[in-house]
Amino acid sequence: MVTPFDLWGASLQMGYLLAEAQSVIAMRLWGMAGVWNVTASERTRMVDEKPAALTQSAMNAAFAAMRGERPDQIVTSAIRPLRAKTRSNARRLAKRGLKLK
Repeated sequence: MVTPFDLWGASLQMGYLLAEAQSVIAMRLWGMAGVWNVTASERTRMVDEKPAALTQSAMNAAFAAMRGERPDQIVTSAIRPLRAKTRSNARRLAKRGLKLK
């Protein structure tokens, strides 16, 4: 049986995903505008990383559903590979900082 705390946990993971994704988008846009330090490979990286993360997310959700897991567990398993990518991107880009010159 799903408890409110289980649903809250899944919602919290989704909130983290959304916040991290938004910060990554902002830093990449600032990088394209010349305000944030980004590497030359950032433009291709932001396109190349999505198919693998989305495929893994879909597979995780499908396998969790086939195992008969609860809806909150299915959502959490689908979010896990996406969060891994957004979390690592947010940390990596945040370390680069503003372009001062």
